[in-house]
Amino acid sequence: MTAQDKTAQPQTPVDTAGDAIVAAMVAGGVDHLFFTSGSEIGFYQEAISKSRAHGHNHPMRLVTVPLEHCSLNAALGYAMVSGRPAATAAHVDCGTLHYGGAIHTAWRSGLPVIMTAGFPPTASMGSMPGSRDEGGHIWMQETFDQNGIVRNYTKWQHQMSYQDNPGTIVARAIQVARSEPAGPVYLSVPKELSLMPVRNKSFPGPEQLGIPRPNMPAPQDIAELAAKLIGAKNPVVVVSGSGRNPKSVPALVALAEQLGLAVTDSVSRAYLSFPFDHPLWQGVFDMQSADVVLVLEADVPWVPGRNDPAENAYIAVTAIDPAKLRFPTYEFTAAMRLQGDPLLTINALSAAADAALTAADRTRIAERSTRLAIASAKRRADLESAALAKSKTDPIDPAWASYLLCKVLDDNCIMLDDTISQNPLGSYVKQSKPGTYFKNTGSSGGWGPGAAFGAKLASPERDIVAVSGDGFYMFGTPGPALWAAAHHNAPFMIVVYTNRSYTTGTASVKRTFGPESFAAKQGLEGGYFDPPIDFAKEAEACGAYGETVRDPADLENAYRRGLAQIRAGKPAVISVWMKRLEGED
Repeated sequence: MTAQDKTAQPQTPVDTAGDAIVAAMVAGGVDHLFFTSGSEIGFYQEAISKSRAHGHNHPMRLVTVPLEHCSLNAALGYAMVSGRPAATAAHVDCGTLHYGGAIHTAWRSGLPVIMTAGFPPTASMGSMPGSRDEGGHIWMQETFDQNGIVRNYTKWQHQMSYQDNPGTIVARAIQVARSEPAGPVYLSVPKELSLMPVRNKSFPGPEQLGIPRPNMPAPQDIAELAAKLIGAKNPVVVVSGSGRNPKSVPALVALAEQLGLAVTDSVSRAYLSFPFDHPLWQGVFDMQSADVVLVLEADVPWVPGRNDPAENAYIAVTAIDPAKLRFPTYEFTAAMRLQGDPLLTINALSAAADAALTAADRTRIAERSTRLAIASAKRRADLESAALAKSKTDPIDPAWASYLLCKVLDDNCIMLDDTISQNPLGSYVKQSKPGTYFKNTGSSGGWGPGAAFGAKLASPERDIVAVSGDGFYMFGTPGPALWAAAHHNAPFMIVVYTNRSYTTGTASVKRTFGPESFAAKQGLEGGYFDPPIDFAKEAEACGAYGETVRDPADLENAYRRGLAQIRAGKPAVISVWMKRLEGED
């Protein structure tokens, strides 16, 4: 099918609206449907099976996942690694509610995910196929506004109606999900409508509806920004989401080397946007020292009052959505906000700078690059020394656990980071290749297990390693994710930092109310879950390998044992026993 075709042509006979929904998803490039069973969404099973019965090797895989929260995170992991849209199917309002905090993650992800759910039939008993004749639960499942459950977290939502062309509606959903800024959409389908004969079997695909092409800032704005960067004494680029397009990473490396730019993380790290082992990568950067700051596709560049730039710093923001219209309150100031695709913007800045640089500029830039490289090397050496100093600490220290894990992982690994900012893992990550590191894009913990499963389906030849604290790990409903990984031969390893503590209920409470607060004096009740679940035994019950490590001297071998398990086809959980936060063990 080409962009010039007027309509999508399904490969399989399209008899019902359910057939048309599946055909339209396939025509729109959806090749994985993460499915949690419900009586009213059986049309997915029937349509895909019908295709196979007619001799087609159906290009959309139905992936059984026992919980919707896990299935939506898996769809995000799949879309994140593959770059293709993914879909989910949930059971009426109950399944939609089970998506849980994953809808928050989807909303902040910038990923094209098509969330679908059934809707209970409202046709009277016996009036048509799929009518209200299945039992009392039908009445209990009908709500006044099922779509309202996700309306705050979607770009578009629709309930399929009698007069709709199902294929066109699905094509529209995919078009909206893929249009930048990309993001989740939601479609609910009443059971009786999914079974109705299709009146019009032709429909446009998303490409025929039109996916907007990437745009870039005006040339005069690019020239102005390039001049600011060239003339700066201490320029810095703050990154987060530009690495969603892997091609932007080498382009940003070229620009940073061309202009001697320090590159640092925003507080909302999401994608590998710059190699973590590059000499210009600074990790934590003193923003007060910067005179020109380029914020590149970063939602929250810094926390005001902690490490924000000086008042006289020139701040330029460039992003697909530079005004951050998805945030109701957004108080970050900027002298320039430019709307444009990150890759096109980076390349345009490089071309403008090349035309403007003088010999004196190049000499000054080379000196700055040398200074930044020395600082970067010192930072890495200091981090290694800090980790080695903790190598015998018992219980295992988070710095030692992080250092060893990053030492063990090779270039074939994709790391998924579901830790919080206080965790030291981010400082030790060494990934350098585009598409090899991803972090939870939102603030809803529990993304890791499901996302790792989806990532493995997207990249079966790679080692997928997720890292999570034990609080977030439990939020992530790991049982369904591990079962799905074992069932679908998509093994991943997840490392769990087991400190039996919530940072929010321990360190945050002491920071807010003080070390002499009533809560602190009474042991921070509500901040601990000690003793914890035995995550190793839980993993074994799900068909995975499980191990709890308490000896810091055995930790590296434990990581290697876990990697050996996933390479042999079995999911693995390595629980690393650590000291409780803000309290005694």
